[in-house]
Amino acid sequence: MFKMIATYIIFWVLIQLLVEINCQMIPFKPKQRYLHTATLINNKLYILGGFYLNHKLSGNEFFYLDFSVPFNTQNLLWQDLSSINIVPPHGAAATVKGGANNNTLFLYGGVSKRIIMELVYAYDPQENAWSTPTIVGLNTIRKRNLIGIMDYNGKMYLWSGLVFDNNPKGKLTLADDMLILDTINLNWGKGSSVGAPTPRFNYAAVMLANNSIIYLGGYGNKELELSEVYIYDTINDSWDIKETSGKIPSNRNGFSAVLGLDGQKIIIFGGTATDAENSLCILNLTDFEWYIPKISGQIPKGRMYHQANVIGNYMVISFGMGYDQLTESDILLLDINNNDEYTWTNDFITLPSSSSVPSPTVTQLSPPTNSPILQQQSVAVGTILGSLFDDSPQNNSDDNGVQEQPEKWNLKF
Repeated sequence: MFKMIATYIIFWVLIQLLVEINCQMIPFKPKQRYLHTATLINNKLYILGGFYLNHKLSGNEFFYLDFSVPFNTQNLLWQDLSSINIVPPHGAAATVKGGANNNTLFLYGGVSKRIIMELVYAYDPQENAWSTPTIVGLNTIRKRNLIGIMDYNGKMYLWSGLVFDNNPKGKLTLADDMLILDTINLNWGKGSSVGAPTPRFNYAAVMLANNSIIYLGGYGNKELELSEVYIYDTINDSWDIKETSGKIPSNRNGFSAVLGLDGQKIIIFGGTATDAENSLCILNLTDFEWYIPKISGQIPKGRMYHQANVIGNYMVISFGMGYDQLTESDILLLDINNNDEYTWTNDFITLPSSSSVPSPTVTQLSPPTNSPILQQQSVAVGTILGSLFDDSPQNNSDDNGVQEQPEKWNLKF
């Protein structure tokens, strides 16, 4: 009898070991998401937060893709760090790489569902640990659906975006301020709003080599034009406006923007009111003229609510809405090394030595329109911001924990 029991125990232990080994052999496959963040630190692209396509928050998933080695986008080897993540499920936050050693991930703001969430979190890749830093200075509000831009002195710029007002209903309003987080000295500051563009959210923004930030598009009471772009001088704390010319892209949200490798071009991709053929546009910074570049390779579907980073010779697009995960990779690669012709490719090739991009780059995301390629998604996209209202913090919810949607945002999201 004892021998039989021992046999059963050994058999059970072997089964558990086989299950554990099998689980370890199955590669981590993240679900498709949008309104997430993507932060490049030491050749690793860290993905955090966002919403699944059913508009539910993406849980505590935290993972990265290693860009120090070559790979093909049809075989992505994601590394899962979810077990050490302390950030509550959230979406529409802003992240940058900063800190004293310029190797810390800082996360600001965003929206979480009825969970108390710190205003700022920090992740140290060397320690593989999260923390909630103590930041001094002015009392700061939580904003979301905005871009975080890091300058060359460790300061994170957070302009406009959406914020809850102080009335009991907790309705969302447009912020019109420029918050500045010093990620080295851990204090808050504020920039000038004199001459600033109209408040907006889901815009695109890029840090330029001359210590200025360029802001494009977004959504206010309507989709905003790309016939004008706005320049914020981080040194002189001042705003300027530039009129653009050429083949001006249609008004849009939900697009990404990065700085070209030569530091003289802004490359935008995707967003609303675009299809695959005109989703990629270039703004020449020498004369502020728009044009459509020559493109080769398999042109992907237009995406929105995605993120973009410049890594090596590539504009790297991550996740978003507008594609089928079964037929198209979560990662898109656009080789931007040749200004005469950009190439969509599946192969990431590392550079002989670490190359530097002229300036930090970030992405943007936004609401939908009725372009033909997006018709099948129109119902889903129309509910996205509705889901964001529902996933609001607890102290901004009504007695049933559901955020009342402001009337002026009812139709355009």
